[in-house]
Amino acid sequence: QVQLVESGGGLVQTGGSLRLSCVSSGLTFSSYTMAWFRQVPGKEREFVAAVRRTATFTYYKNSVKGRFTISRDNANKTVFLQMSSLKPEDTAVYYCAARNIDMIFTDLTQYDYWGQGTQVTVSS
Repeated sequence: QVQLVESGGGLVQTGGSLRLSCVSSGLTFSSYTMAWFRQVPGKEREFVAAVRRTATFTYYKNSVKGRFTISRDNANKTVFLQMSSLKPEDTAVYYCAARNIDMIFTDLTQYDYWGQGTQVTVSS
């Protein structure tokens, strides 16, 4: 079965950096658009960033542009989210998601598979 497993979350101070990873199995990774979403308690899960199949096109939530970078390694079936200049408002559980289409969607309902999430906490 398909599995997406995130890692790399943790506690970091304002201005710090973290690199999230999401390793996939059970799917043809190179055929999937991959995305990162995040969610805080009581709020809807929101789009953060996405990358198309060959990493030729990426898209970001406005508030993370210039601070976050999404990338992928198709050989190792992994997608990354490099987060820099972190702010307390970036605190959330971060999820990776996959969809078998070469298009980017910001709507979470468009994604077929999800990981279990990794907690990112940014202290002020």
